[in-house]
Amino acid sequence: MLTGPFLCHGVSWSRSGPSLAIATPQGVPTSMQLTQLPTFLGFRVLSDRGERFCLGYAKVLGPTDRRAFPCPEQTTAARGYQCGPCFARDDFRFMHDVHRSGVAPDGLAAYLAQEHWLYVATFADGSTKVGTASHRSKWSRLTEQGAVVARYVAHADDGRVVRVLEDAVTRHAGLPQAVRSAAKTAALARPLAEVELDNVNEEAAGVVRGLLAEGMDIDGFTAVEEQWRPPESWKRILAARAPVYPPSLESGDHGGTVQALLGQTALLDVAEGQFLLNLALLRGRRIELGEFRSPPIAVQDELF
Repeated sequence: MLTGPFLCHGVSWSRSGPSLAIATPQGVPTSMQLTQLPTFLGFRVLSDRGERFCLGYAKVLGPTDRRAFPCPEQTTAARGYQCGPCFARDDFRFMHDVHRSGVAPDGLAAYLAQEHWLYVATFADGSTKVGTASHRSKWSRLTEQGAVVARYVAHADDGRVVRVLEDAVTRHAGLPQAVRSAAKTAALARPLAEVELDNVNEEAAGVVRGLLAEGMDIDGFTAVEEQWRPPESWKRILAARAPVYPPSLESGDHGGTVQALLGQTALLDVAEGQFLLNLALLRGRRIELGEFRSPPIAVQDELF
């Protein structure tokens, strides 16, 4: 049985289902499978001060091959989920500017040379963003982000072209390129109706396709009309309309029965009822797995 301590990397998704991605302090990766639900998930956050620890850095070796390295100093994160030296070593630091700078290590350049997709994603409260995915992560990218409805709007020859398109859509249509994980989880407590979310997404995708039809002096892509299909577990969480899990995940014991997952959010059964647990908040935390239980939760009627 997995116990730890571990450094948590968040929830990852494959076609077989979700898992909690973790690594030993020395950087050996493993995972807790969450494919057979319901299942018990208990953990202790090994911190008294709410630190986030550096998740290390990655070297990209080719289109489908990368190698992750643990933080040599085992130190806390200075920006996002990395310390300064690990950020400087990470090949992905070039990702968001390579279409402007043209600078990328050979492995990342090979990764970017593969076909990519431009999508429009809508979350449970109607918040909508534009984003990109490599062909390999075409489905999992949206799944891990917790989109409720999404449409692919363009197929690009490579990663540079798709990022030029993404920036152009943000500039001309006003669609952001990120939505905070806490906002995604909070939206699941009071989701809009499925048909309303689909209409919001369809309208936004139509605006983007209109921009693409104008060409915008960008070559190397084809406009497409294709809908992303979420896992069936999405329906259970959307129907639950559960409140957000109140205890802080910066420290302490937590645990209950996971009934379903949507992106990074788990529907967690505890003694007081069902709650939406944002597992993205565990990224960069050191945790121990085991028969841990959540503290008593003061339940307010208006939450339900």
